Amino acid sequence: MCAGTAMVVEYWEAILKQLHIYKAKACLKEIHTKMLRKHLQRLEQALEAAKFETDLDSMGEAEVIEHNDDDAGNFSPEPILEKESQESEEEAGSFSPELLHGDGDEEAIDPDKDRALLECKRIAVLEDQQRRIQEAMASKPTPSEDNFELKAMKAMGAMEEGDAVFGSGAEHNLDSQVYWWHDKYRPRKPKYFNRVHTGYEWIKYNQTHYDHDNPPPKIVQGYKFNIFYPDLVDKTKAPSYTIEKDGSNGETCIIRFHAGPPYEDIAFKVVNKEWEYSHKKKFKCTFKRGILHVYFNFKRYRYRR
Repeated sequence: MCAGTAMVVEYWEAILKQLHIYKAKACLKEIHTKMLRKHLQRLEQALEAAKFETDLDSMGEAEVIEHNDDDAGNFSPEPILEKESQESEEEAGSFSPELLHGDGDEEAIDPDKDRALLECKRIAVLEDQQRRIQEAMASKPTPSEDNFELKAMKAMGAMEEGDAVFGSGAEHNLDSQVYWWHDKYRPRKPKYFNRVHTGYEWIKYNQTHYDHDNPPPKIVQGYKFNIFYPDLVDKTKAPSYTIEKDGSNGETCIIRFHAGPPYEDIAFKVVNKEWEYSHKKKFKCTFKRGILHVYFNFKRYRYRR
């Protein structure tokens, strides 16, 4: 550069930028080392102060021990012996409680009779609690069927295009069965509020032969079942459903709902297609507040060439 020969300007500009960075790093490193030294000095001072306090405590304990030894030598041992003799006399039984005899008319309590009396009182309390619970259950009004239908309609949502009420007259007659609880409970059929969803399937054939002005026939695309079980005896067991064959007819099948006493089984004839079990495809199978909800749609197959 002193000779005045040609030089690369970009190279020296890059070095100049890096120079500022290196200078900043060096300053930060010096500041960091100073802070570490100050922190180390503070730790050393704290250690010295703690060591000084421990030395003072040890010196104070030594002085107290020496002072106690001096005091022990100044007193005579005779009073201590007298005190020990007094304590031995007191420990001989002077603090024992005196036996107080009650009246002779008092009767001793038989533990077996007392236990039997306690059990009788417990049984009486339990019976009283059960009676109160039964009275409260009897006074509680049973939910009306209209209320169950409103809950079912709220769960299913608004009626969409292609939806229709399903169930009135569509119930499948089952063979007469005898349940083990017939003698104890009066069997009855559960109420229900169902819906069927229909729509168009625009496959290649329908696209060729039909249009929106002349649509193809609707097909069943899904069902929504709401079966009401408000008076179940065993509320810990949720109702269930099973799929059965419809004789020799392969286009339909039977969906059967089973709950337990006092309700009989109920069944419906539905289209025999594969179900969509995904929650995103609106599948639902829950038992909540006395209503069994079973919602499902059928799978849609897309044909490609």
